[in-house]
Amino acid sequence: MDSEAKPSQGREGYIYTSYGKEKYLRSAFVSALTIRRYDKARPIALICSQEHADIIDSIGLKDVFDRIEILDEKHQSIVGFKHNLHHYMPFERNMYLDSDMIWCRHPDNLWHAFKPYGYTITGQDSADVFYGAPKNAKVFLDVLLRRRQRTVRKFGLSHLYRVQTGIMYAADKDLTRKVNDLAAHYLKQKEKTHFVSRTTEAGRSLESCEWSLGMAMSKLELFVYPWFNGYESPQLDYIHGMVEHDQDYIDVVVQYFCNPFIQALRGLKSKALRNFVLSFFSLLPRSMDHMWVTPYVLHFGWKHQKEHFFEFAEQQWSKHFQKDLDHTEQVGK
Repeated sequence: MDSEAKPSQGREGYIYTSYGKEKYLRSAFVSALTIRRYDKARPIALICSQEHADIIDSIGLKDVFDRIEILDEKHQSIVGFKHNLHHYMPFERNMYLDSDMIWCRHPDNLWHAFKPYGYTITGQDSADVFYGAPKNAKVFLDVLLRRRQRTVRKFGLSHLYRVQTGIMYAADKDLTRKVNDLAAHYLKQKEKTHFVSRTTEAGRSLESCEWSLGMAMSKLELFVYPWFNGYESPQLDYIHGMVEHDQDYIDVVVQYFCNPFIQALRGLKSKALRNFVLSFFSLLPRSMDHMWVTPYVLHFGWKHQKEHFFEFAEQQWSKHFQKDLDHTEQVGK
């Protein structure tokens, strides 16, 4: 179903998805508003459940979404949507975005960088040992038993990409379908891999799509766009204590360590532990080399950091509707 809001046949467009709790619709709306700070031309589509489409109609959110389509019920999950992007390509060139994101730069250069590829995801050439594996001490058993190496060898791979699906890009429908079909094939064979279900993690109820997409892209020898790319990084994680920003996240810089191992330590949940480990490794040459980067997108992907995004989203949601209310009252006078 297309909305009647602002019909658009743009060649390039952004796509959000939402289903489930209303807060996810609010997040997509607020994230889309941050795109409009910089890009007022490219259309933004929302692929959502019928329930969320009804909410949009009832409270009026059509001023930011140029196109609204209904998400099939069987695709209303992380895997369901991201393994089926070939069904949802409303534009010639499509950029798929997670909703827990704040845009910090004009995206023209990012669109230009994606243009040569029929399909790509931001990521790294080699996945670390935690990728799709236990996020605790159990990972050492994987290392000792060489489970990651066995998965790579068993499926005829020479490497394993680490993809970060907060930003995905698709322009070639046949290639996108090929990636999705292969990823679905790998997911069905999870018991033959070292990967574990994400639903075993505290607070997680939906399966991950990332390791299966990473395997598919590795097998098909597709290019993964560098997740960590210095001053041109497409997205960087919000980590409290490593980001400087104003209240509205307009002026944003992220501490980016040039050493990949040190950069990987950003995910330590305890700030005190992270600072202790960093101080220990500061004895090594190059370990503290860093830059302050304004990424295209600030991504609140870590579960223990999401509260900061939801706080911002609630503020922006209230501010937007208060502005509409003030305008209505002025018109009525």
